[in-house]
Amino acid sequence: MINQSDILQTIQMIERENLDIRTITMGISLRDCADPDIGRLCDNIYQKITRTAKHLVKTGQDIEDEYGIPIVHKRISVTPIALVGEACKQTNWVPIAKALDAAAQEVGVNFIGGFSALVHKGYTHGDRALIESIPEALACTERVCASVNVGTTKAGINMDAVAQMGEIIRQSASLTAEQDGLGAAKLVVFCNAVEDNPFMAGAFHGVGEPECVINVGVSGPGVVKSALEHVKGQPFDIVAETIKRTAFRITRMGQLVAREASSRLGVPFGIVDLSLAPTPAIGDSVAHILTEMGLELAGAPGTTAALALLNDAVKKGGVMASSHVGGLSGAFIPVSEDAGMIEAAEKGALSLEKLEAMTCVCSVGLDMIAVPGDTSAATLSGIIADEAAIGMINQKTTAVRLIPAIGKSVGDRVEFGGLLGHAPVIAVNPFSCQAFVARGGRIPAPIHSLRN
Repeated sequence: MINQSDILQTIQMIERENLDIRTITMGISLRDCADPDIGRLCDNIYQKITRTAKHLVKTGQDIEDEYGIPIVHKRISVTPIALVGEACKQTNWVPIAKALDAAAQEVGVNFIGGFSALVHKGYTHGDRALIESIPEALACTERVCASVNVGTTKAGINMDAVAQMGEIIRQSASLTAEQDGLGAAKLVVFCNAVEDNPFMAGAFHGVGEPECVINVGVSGPGVVKSALEHVKGQPFDIVAETIKRTAFRITRMGQLVAREASSRLGVPFGIVDLSLAPTPAIGDSVAHILTEMGLELAGAPGTTAALALLNDAVKKGGVMASSHVGGLSGAFIPVSEDAGMIEAAEKGALSLEKLEAMTCVCSVGLDMIAVPGDTSAATLSGIIADEAAIGMINQKTTAVRLIPAIGKSVGDRVEFGGLLGHAPVIAVNPFSCQAFVARGGRIPAPIHSLRN
């Protein structure tokens, strides 16, 4: 039952604490769009997306108006395009990205994810064509996001793909240098990518998903911080319990929106991703939750422990609020998208190495981090390999979204605007990993992957 107190609490969370639904994401299968002719393939993709998602944005707006719940973005995820385009022997797949972008623009969504390939164990023709097309595809489109999965706990890490993705990230940044490397900001490299993630840039509609599905991503770092302000100085048991109760309330709102959108669109409800997704707005920061626990800045000694507590408590509280929790679910630490993380990076409290340690216990990985423009492709690949190893060994999703700031160096700043925010350029380790990356092959799966 919903009582008056619940309603008043929710109003306060929305009006004063930046609570919102970060995204309603419609997942659409494009498997039936395959065609050997790239022109027909593009037309099939455009027609299916515009037909299936034509009411998505209006439905989201109607729910916002009726319930007073802000829904920041409406998005689409599609079947990994490397699978959809497999029958097409043309090697330049930029026209497919343009078809995705045109469809996204027509239906009015903010982003469309799924210009993706899964190569954790090796390449197919389609995988190679898609990956080689990523830099140009992201440079000439506005809404398209790309991702590549290079490792899993079961398969190990495809180091040939890791080496290539370092080059692809540099090319993506170079082609969008006038936009501070925006192309690289729309590209994620994963280990253990999930099929039902509603968040960009890593969303795609997995092959185990239904024809069409609605996934919702909630947010609310400001709500959690506000709750912790009432338990200052209390033991961590109390802190964890407070976060759990708050995460429950946040997720219940996400469940309501997800089911309402599902019912109105006539599309199955998939999952609620209960991740704490920050924004550059003041009062909407995961880093400020950590400082509320007693840290001077995110990155200070104790940060990894604080983040581990936060991530675990969010999951425990959220999973009781919805029967279908999925996606990534936990706490995100994107540097450019979080006011507290930006401040910590600017003051030198956060290094790349400290961020890497934090990714061992958070939901994703090294996210929205600007590095010097002269960072080599091999160094980018080495960072990807390290992060993929954390995911592979710990049986969790990890990801890398690095932005080489072309023409800029440590201390300079990149500006993206909107939810992508801005970030200082931070230092990378200057020592070479070129010979390591050049070995290629596959890092074998860990022994604990043999569970059958």
